[in-house]
Amino acid sequence: MSEGRLLSKILNKCSKRRLLDQGKQVHGVVEKLGFRHDLVLNNDLIDMYSKCGTMDLACSVFVRMSQRNVVSWTALMCGYLQNGDARASLVLFSKMGRSDVRPNDFTLSTSLKASGILGIAQNGMQIHGFCAKSNFDRVPVVGNSTMDMYSKCGMVREAAQVFNTLTERNVISWNVMIAGYCNDGNGGEALSLFREMQANGEVPDGYTYSSSLKACNCAGAVGEGMQIHAALIRHGFPYLAESAVAGALVDLYVKYRRMAEARRVFDRIEEKSVMTWSTLILGYAHEDNLAEAMDLFRELRESRHRMDGFVLSSLIGVFADFALAEQGKQMHAYAIKVPYGLLEMSVANSVLDMYMKCGLIDEADALFREMLARNVVSWTVMITGYGKHGIGNKAIELFNQMQVNGIEPDSVTYLAVLSACSHSGLIKEGKKYFSSLCNNQKIEAQVEHYACMVDLLGRGGLLKDAKDLIEKMPLKPNVGIWQTLLSVCRMHADVEMGKQVGEIVMRLDGNNPANYVILSNMYAAGGYWRESEKLRETAKRKGLKKEAGRSWVEIDKEIHIFYNGDGMHPLIGEIHQVLKEMEKRVKDEMGYVHGVNFALHDVEEESKVESLRVHSEKLAIGLVLVRRGLKVESVIRIFKNLRVCGDCHAFIKGLSKVLKIVVVVRDANRFHRFENGLCSCGDYW
Repeated sequence: MSEGRLLSKILNKCSKRRLLDQGKQVHGVVEKLGFRHDLVLNNDLIDMYSKCGTMDLACSVFVRMSQRNVVSWTALMCGYLQNGDARASLVLFSKMGRSDVRPNDFTLSTSLKASGILGIAQNGMQIHGFCAKSNFDRVPVVGNSTMDMYSKCGMVREAAQVFNTLTERNVISWNVMIAGYCNDGNGGEALSLFREMQANGEVPDGYTYSSSLKACNCAGAVGEGMQIHAALIRHGFPYLAESAVAGALVDLYVKYRRMAEARRVFDRIEEKSVMTWSTLILGYAHEDNLAEAMDLFRELRESRHRMDGFVLSSLIGVFADFALAEQGKQMHAYAIKVPYGLLEMSVANSVLDMYMKCGLIDEADALFREMLARNVVSWTVMITGYGKHGIGNKAIELFNQMQVNGIEPDSVTYLAVLSACSHSGLIKEGKKYFSSLCNNQKIEAQVEHYACMVDLLGRGGLLKDAKDLIEKMPLKPNVGIWQTLLSVCRMHADVEMGKQVGEIVMRLDGNNPANYVILSNMYAAGGYWRESEKLRETAKRKGLKKEAGRSWVEIDKEIHIFYNGDGMHPLIGEIHQVLKEMEKRVKDEMGYVHGVNFALHDVEEESKVESLRVHSEKLAIGLVLVRRGLKVESVIRIFKNLRVCGDCHAFIKGLSKVLKIVVVVRDANRFHRFENGLCSCGDYW
């Protein structure tokens, strides 16, 4: 074997195994032995340096070459593409066009891939035109790359036209087209093609199966997904060894709330990806199975897997939604320790959101001030958080400050500041910002923005103005905006308008139990018992059930969840006892009277009082008092999935005065900070 061939063989091995140091040594030998101008060896050096991720060295070899062929150009183009610089790859292709070297099928395939990655359809179409004129479009690798380019540019119809004209198809051709339909949201067409592929005798590979499972997810075809799972088992396909296929299967089962099946697959996966871990954790969280979610999260933390920014953000989002402050703080510490951590804007913003949703304003504010860079999401999270805490003036201050700092508010930011004005009763300011939004040429006001204004005006007692705004707005009102008006009608006991609005709401969404509850409560508060009972009976007849009220509290890193009327907690007897004692003290010292209108009207008075005592937020507070005693030094933080009722609100206000404690309650609408007999909402929620 000649020296040149031997050096070429060694360089190829260095390329395959990514042996940069050894490759550099071979490069030195090439220079010493006088092979500096050898075309084959120079091409091998470009390939080796590219595969080792050192594009500057690959480029320097290319630049000093006395002669180049199509392999030289294509190797460097592939190198740029493989190292994430598709634009440089296309620029090089353009330069090649001005040389005397003609492209081959691999050159064209690479340039088409680069066009697809960049989403530049015009470039891709020009290259496709060249391929058609020179008959390269008949070559499978070029045809497949053309389809992929069109799919990535959102031109699936054009990709299908290329697919239909292919004279020769391989498994990659089918895969590209199935993935194209899937990414375009057309799961049904993707599955149809998957069936056609098998009918044509083509054997699916891992990529085919993972794309087809994603198509089932997209099309809502969990049955077909289970059939694919059965086929994988029947054909002995090693799907548990292929993380993409197994992950797609877990994702499908999680989406359709088949957690047992998802867990069975997950437990058997040989190499679990971080994404699959997070999919299952989020699935348990959405099912309110916090114990399983937390156990899995601990396993993930203890495994060798490194969480990326997307996974970190997603998991921090779970702690934010469940207001798990201690776990959230641990994740903050973890994000600080890992190299990328808080440097990723999405992670830093997720930590901000977590602190705000946990009611830890000072921690959120400190992190916000420490951030090296902030985007519109960072500012919006803070504005939303201050709004939910009823600190509307601070939210407005931040909204103005972000614009001074050169950050333009987007649609969500306007929604946040309008909501903040609503929660704080800042009618004048809300009107000002709504007017600014309507005059903004870059952002269109959405129904949600109008709903915020309806809420703001309605809470301020301007119900007629709120109704007029809905009737005159340039957008078609949806059920949500009418529900907003109905809620403020109930708040102000305006039964006459509430009846009119209720008829509209029921016409638009007659099977939503929440609508029956709002209307029934409005009638009951106004003394219209017959109408209230009629609505309850209708809801019962239809089999409609409102979401069960539940509250949770974190004590010594342990989560305790209570439902209304819950009697399962081992300390429930002591909880009831302490609540009775507190009710007596609040009644004696503060004049607290049970708001029995928040209980069912068709039961005895004593039973009404008992039913109010077992509201989930009271049970959670009772547990804290049992565990920590009546001299609670730290802030009690309670979280509830529904709006806090008037009776609980009055009781907690009195309790904060009597025990000289601070209680923070996050309900479905906002935060309530109870201190010294007052609430931060100003009784305005």
